[in-house]
This record gives sequence, structure tokens and C-alpha cells, in this order.
Amino acid sequence: MTAIDRFTGDARPYSGGDPYADYRAADFPFTHHVDLADRRLGAGVVAANDEFFAQRENLLLPGRAVFDPGLFGHKGKVMDGWETRRRRGTSAEHPWPADEDHDWALIRLGAPGIVRGVVVDTAHFRGNHPQAVSVEGTSVAGAPSPEELLSDEVTWTTLVPRTPVGGHAANGFAVTAEERLTHLRLKQYPDGGVARLRVYGEVVPDPAWLAALGAFDVVALENGGRVEDVSDRFYSPAVHTIQPGRSRKMDDGWETRRRRDRGHDWIRYVLVAQARITALEIDTAYLKGNSAGWASVSVRDGADGDWREILPRTRLQPDTAHRFVLPEPATATHARLDIHPDGGISRLRLFGTLTEAGAATLYR
Repeated sequence: MTAIDRFTGDARPYSGGDPYADYRAADFPFTHHVDLADRRLGAGVVAANDEFFAQRENLLLPGRAVFDPGLFGHKGKVMDGWETRRRRGTSAEHPWPADEDHDWALIRLGAPGIVRGVVVDTAHFRGNHPQAVSVEGTSVAGAPSPEELLSDEVTWTTLVPRTPVGGHAANGFAVTAEERLTHLRLKQYPDGGVARLRVYGEVVPDPAWLAALGAFDVVALENGGRVEDVSDRFYSPAVHTIQPGRSRKMDDGWETRRRRDRGHDWIRYVLVAQARITALEIDTAYLKGNSAGWASVSVRDGADGDWREILPRTRLQPDTAHRFVLPEPATATHARLDIHPDGGISRLRLFGTLTEAGAATLYR
């Protein structure tokens, strides 16, 4: 695996201008995976031992943290992140925190899965970031309370051991644990602030839940579908097309640059497992003067199978949900959406049920 850049120590004090001008960052080899802690997937920070200066929920906000140098509140500087108060020792003779003193936050993943990498982002925390962090994970069925997660009955696996981190930096860590996880525990030593937490990995759905649903969206991100490749990433990522819910604004979908040739754009997907598709939906919500003109959908069974069209090239209307019932079920493991000539869509839904072979792969 490619070596990951490490950052330690304070960043320079903010001196005006672009607050990101001296931000320390790197290209991490795992960020092509989905963010399992994305709030739009249903992730949440369910508890923290302290959030005196800044709320724990900021950890999972989409987008990078913002900084307003003149914004102060009754408790001090308002920061776009999770920030705890300064820890103290036990007496005047020992005013310093003990070596193991730390603050913690419990994170419920938006979708359970295998974690491939974590980014603990300390943007704008320059001299008030933690000295070190660690990350643990566990898998607990249902919707456990914070008290249940912190009980002695829950076993936590170390994903990132206690490691020094830098202020005003993207601190990335590759994870090698091959376990399906539902919750994480972020610890910061001894105190301080973290702007954002990103948890990159592969969704591993609950097969019993999918079986109980019957027909479901077999390409949805939350169910284990993923984008395999895409022709154009200019305006917004293709993964938006399989996010939960309907799009709420234009950039919550996928949009390509304007083509000046005779080609077209496309997205390839991997389904959760082999499935029989019976219906599909292509939504162009909030894409009005820039929606795709026409679209077609093809599928194949197996990575080396031949593509076959299940929806011929069809005219799309702006800002509209287009629904199609297939004349007969289509068995597939992969799908491809082609748009002509360019533009965008907000969502693709492929409704179906797992085949017996597909269900068996999830139970392995």
C-alpha cells in the first residue's frame, strides 16, 4: 500500500486571508470508497463525553469545515467541529492531564460495512487540536443506546491505534481490520478539537433485512450497491445517483460538462449481489436546463458478461421522476446508465429481489 503522509504538531497561527492556504493535506488511497459516516446515509454522533466549545454533530457535516475569525460566543471562539474543554490535572502540584486522559465520541455509521480508511480532519484547529487520536469499531445489532455501547458486554476492535496528529491537517489512516462494523469510537488525547471525521469503506448490508423487504433498490448505496466507473466527474460525483432519498438541490445529483463531440456519458454500477430487476426509476429532480436529454439502461450478469439493454434510449423530462416496469425480470450483477449526449440525473433506482445465488454471497 502507498505510504500515507503523516502530520504532527501545531499549525501556524491564522494570519488572515484564505484560512486553507496553509492547510496540510494528502491524497489518501482509500477515499474512492463511500463515506460510511455520511450524515446523508443516516450516520450520527450519538454521544460524547464533552462538547463544551463545539458540538459533536459537526463531525459529520458534509463539506469541509468553515472558519470565521471574528465569530465568538459566550463560551469562546465558535468552531466548525467538535471541541472539548481543556483538561486539568488533579492538584496544583500536578496540573497536567494524565497520560491516558482523553475525550471520546460515539459514531453510528450510516451503513454498516468494512472500514478501509479514516480521516481525522483538524482543519482550523491549529493550537487547540488533540495531541493524538485513536479509533475503535464494533458491531452491535439493532439501535443500541450510548449506555449499551459503553457497557462491558461490547467488544471494541482497534482500527487506528493511538497516533500523534497535526493541527489544521487531514490526518489519514489506512485500516486493515476485515470486520463488518456498525459503530465507531473516536478518542482524542488529552482534549481539543476535530473538525470532521470521514470513514471510508464498503457497505455490507444485513441479508436478513433485505430478505424481509422482498423487493428493494438493488443498486442503492445503503443496500450495498456502488459506482464502478463513470465517464465524467466534472460537476458532481456519480455516487450521488445512489444516495438515499430524493435530491434536494441541483448539486445533489450527477452532472457532466457540456459535450462538444458526438459521444455520450455513462455510469457503471455494481449491484449488491445478483438480483432480478423488475422495475427502475430515473429521476432528474432539480436538473432543469441541464438534465440529460435521453437515457438508456443496460445490465450484465457477471463481470465478464455481455451487456443487454433493459431500457432503450428514452426521452427524459427535466425535474421529473421517470418510472418503468420491465416486461420481464432481468437477472444481473452490474448495470450501466447511458445519457445522451450529456447533462445529468439525480437518482437511479433499480428495484428487484436477490436471486438464490445472490443471497448466498451475502451470507458467506
